[in-house]
Amino acid sequence: MITVSQQPWFWPVLAIVIGLPVLLLILTEIGTHLDRRQHAAGRIVRLVRNYVLPAGALLLLIDQVTRSVGSDDFTWTKIISTVFGFLVILAVLNSFNLVLFTNAEEGSWRKRIPSIFVDIARIVLIIAGLAVLFSTVWGANVAGLFTALGVTSVVIGLALQGAVGSIVSGLLLLFEQPFQLGDWLDTGGVRGRVVEVNWRAVHIDTGNGIQIVPNASLAGAAFTNLSRGGDYTVSAEVTFTTDDPPAQVVAMLRRIALGLPELVPDTMPTAVPIGGADYRLSFDIRGPSEEGAAVARLRTWLWYAARRQGLGLDGDTTDDYATAENTAAAVASVAPALRISSDRAREVLTGAQLERYAAGETVLRIGEVPDALRFVLRGRVRLGIPLPAGGQRPVSTVETGDYLGQTALTHEPLPSTAVAMTELAVLVLPVTDLDQVIGSQPQFARDLSDVIDRRRDEALQAEAQTTT
Repeated sequence: MITVSQQPWFWPVLAIVIGLPVLLLILTEIGTHLDRRQHAAGRIVRLVRNYVLPAGALLLLIDQVTRSVGSDDFTWTKIISTVFGFLVILAVLNSFNLVLFTNAEEGSWRKRIPSIFVDIARIVLIIAGLAVLFSTVWGANVAGLFTALGVTSVVIGLALQGAVGSIVSGLLLLFEQPFQLGDWLDTGGVRGRVVEVNWRAVHIDTGNGIQIVPNASLAGAAFTNLSRGGDYTVSAEVTFTTDDPPAQVVAMLRRIALGLPELVPDTMPTAVPIGGADYRLSFDIRGPSEEGAAVARLRTWLWYAARRQGLGLDGDTTDDYATAENTAAAVASVAPALRISSDRAREVLTGAQLERYAAGETVLRIGEVPDALRFVLRGRVRLGIPLPAGGQRPVSTVETGDYLGQTALTHEPLPSTAVAMTELAVLVLPVTDLDQVIGSQPQFARDLSDVIDRRRDEALQAEAQTTT
């Protein structure tokens, strides 16, 4: 007498009844753990848990039932075997994709492979796997199918040789990846930032629209990746008048460039005359994406700086702001702060001058000994101290009616840097004129002393916050 345990279906069924729930429970815990870590393997675990294992268990059960009843019709067994085999192929391909490409290190050949290559290889492997599966399960003759596909591929390849060659050369360019999204390219005829890369073309933002360059064109020609060469050098040509002293122009150009926020730290701009009244200024910035802002800021600051020094930028030596009438009105407006009358102010402040600064321009630097007192007529100024990592820590703000360069008379270095927050207009009072003011009104000297002490204390407090 044959017992139940001796039946051929007993152990397979027992394995399904006991093993399947245990495996499902284990895979559920593993999948939950991977999902919490946002790991890509969680998708593969869910595929195996929800589809591969149930299909395999169903295949085993139906096969045992078919054999136990002695039926010769294995159609359902073959159908489920086909589904199960297809699911196994998907799970294996996804596992290889995860191991080889999903977790690939930056810069490795696996990371550089375009996704379209991976997709094509996946489709080819799926077709090959299905062919083997149908040949094994259904006994199909797939040799003729592969022969037909081969002949068709040859015919299509010959008919589309030009188009396919262009696409392949473009795909090879993507595989090499000499540029990435955000890089700046100069192809000779097109210069701009890469905003999109696909299997057919590269989209370049030139600033005047999107230029679409076929990948095959880039693959067959030389181009320059402006973002792969480290620091990027900007050159700007400016014109003054032949009467302007070249040494003074060169010094002003270098000083203005040194204040640009786009300038690479610890680099020195260069300015040279290139003939006639023309000069070339060169400086390094962090990348070509900052070139437009840097050049625009440079030319804006040069306009103000040239007029402060009486230089003829672009041949223009006129300044309608720093006139005698405007200067006299400004002198009268600051007389109350100097504790003298307007008449006395016009009498002693003979060397007063008007100056303007652009927003963001440095008026006075920390450690500098000022040669004049600057009354703020219009605009706002931020006082700050430099931070070790770059930038400045704000100390205080100087408003209209206040003044800068408070240590001009004491010949002490300034405790903070003054940067214009908006367009700034100041009245410059030289030390010789201030001596006469203090000689007739000592109270102003005490006002200056109070301002010096207050701003020194504010700078020390900000410095202490920086070091803690």
